[in-house]
Amino acid sequence: MTETTQTGTTPPGDGSATRSPEYRLAKDALSGLREDLFHDAFAYRPLPRMATDGPLIRRIPARVRPRAARIPHAVVGVVALLCFFGGSTSGAVSDGPLSLLSGLICAVPVLATLVRPVGAFWLSIAATPVLAVLGGDWSDWPWGPGAFMCHVSVLVLVAIRTRPRTAAWMWALTALYGFLTETMFGGGQYNANSAPLLVLTAFALLAISLWHIRRDARQQVTAQQTVTAHERSRRTLLEERTNIARELHDVVAHHMSVVAIQAEAAPYRVENPPEELERAFATIRENAVAALTELRRVLGVVRAEDYEAPDAPQPTLTDLDALLANVREAGLGVEKAVTGAVRELPPGVELSAYRIVQEALSNSLRHAPGATARVEVSYVLGGLGLRIVNTAIPANTLVKPSPGAGHGVTGMRERVSMLGGEMTAGPTDDGGYEVAVFLPVTAPSEGDA
Repeated sequence: MTETTQTGTTPPGDGSATRSPEYRLAKDALSGLREDLFHDAFAYRPLPRMATDGPLIRRIPARVRPRAARIPHAVVGVVALLCFFGGSTSGAVSDGPLSLLSGLICAVPVLATLVRPVGAFWLSIAATPVLAVLGGDWSDWPWGPGAFMCHVSVLVLVAIRTRPRTAAWMWALTALYGFLTETMFGGGQYNANSAPLLVLTAFALLAISLWHIRRDARQQVTAQQTVTAHERSRRTLLEERTNIARELHDVVAHHMSVVAIQAEAAPYRVENPPEELERAFATIRENAVAALTELRRVLGVVRAEDYEAPDAPQPTLTDLDALLANVREAGLGVEKAVTGAVRELPPGVELSAYRIVQEALSNSLRHAPGATARVEVSYVLGGLGLRIVNTAIPANTLVKPSPGAGHGVTGMRERVSMLGGEMTAGPTDDGGYEVAVFLPVTAPSEGDA
């Protein structure tokens, strides 16, 4: 028997997978350097206007506020002007065309940060030996006074406009440039001043990087809080809709069952009923059973596995007195006023009205301890009016309000919206809180009777 040995080969392009972690780290670092400072280094990136809705800008008069958006551009212009004076007054030649040219060379990289920030860094590096030649003063090498001011200003402005990694690369290249120029061209006869520049810019760039990190973290937290609040509100809305669907299922299913039973028993209450009447009651019963089956199929899916239908009938407005007594025992002084002709309303309206009053009083207990409340029920033409209002929190109360996320108000609005009603909720002039609701009720016509 002959054994066959297969030799595995590494596919082309997969050699990087066998490299050491140090090699991959260096490769990623160089890739970041190329992306930050070499790729599209002179791309056009204009400095955007500053937002005018900040806490400091809002204190400026309204007629001047639109111009405040250009404050960053004005600051860069002032820094460029200072660098111009620094470059034109330093060096052996302090007047004449050469001094003017030196000032312009110092100012141009600073102004370039307004439109081409990364390119401004390279312009500042390139301007350093030019300024040394034009100035004729080699006492400070490689950073003369004008070059020093220009490069520090450019590093700070570009770091503000870019990310911390770009600032780190700029500082590293500045250190490398200073080391090479001092080593190769210094010759020990000049005062090397790269160390003060590196120390100064290190502290400045570190502070700017910390500001960037803090700003990004704050933006992420704000965005996450917004998403969380939206999801919480949406979840509350879905939960409230589920509860409403469960309650309506119980109410409607009860009445449909009563219709089916009465339709089945009606022919037996009439002696020798006509055949047409029996067929009519049979059709009513069949339709009621079919509707009940369909209702249970559609609305039954919203029940949780551990949800059990309540044995007692759902509460109505006739149960308000028991609810108010329970609330009074919990410590909330509440009174009730009923206006209009009391009449029986559709089960869905009765149930929703009861739940709205219940939730409003629960909010008063949680958020206004020690206050008093008033419940007004108005039977008006075309619907039902509800008004639940509580007074302000007494100054001498020892109980602190409980924090809330407004889910109770969301649930009440969902119930009112389901019935096509209107609702307003908000603080009152005396420091209390008011909930006003109108639930429309369509009067049955003679043809429906």
